[in-house]
Amino acid sequence: MLAALYDGKCVICRSTCDAMRSLDWLKRIEFVDLHNDAAWQDRYPKLALERLMAEIHVIDEAGRVFAGFAGSRRMLREVPLGAPLWLLFQLPGMERIGRRAYRFIARRRYRVNELLGKAPSDCGDGGCELLN
Repeated sequence: MLAALYDGKCVICRSTCDAMRSLDWLKRIEFVDLHNDAAWQDRYPKLALERLMAEIHVIDEAGRVFAGFAGSRRMLREVPLGAPLWLLFQLPGMERIGRRAYRFIARRRYRVNELLGKAPSDCGDGGCELLN
């Protein structure tokens, strides 16, 4: 079983998790919203919120942490229909390209949220200001 720690106030993050949930027929991934402190702080006390907010973190059953592109790729390995994409992401050069693309999107995700209709005021505690 994997645990995927994600920013629940991010439209892109929630949409990605929703897509992965629909592919996760075997229920191998637990999705944990970082804005629910009780759901993750006791289980993963060594993980810093600032780093978690910067990119998704996926923790496997052995306690290994996969962040950003590596985390997304690790989730794809768990779901039956994710295998073709997972295999594509194993090709030479894909790690470098994937990391760059992931970081580009992650750094701008709240701006994209605004384009999708989620105003900064919808973020409540100011969480949307973290990475702008």
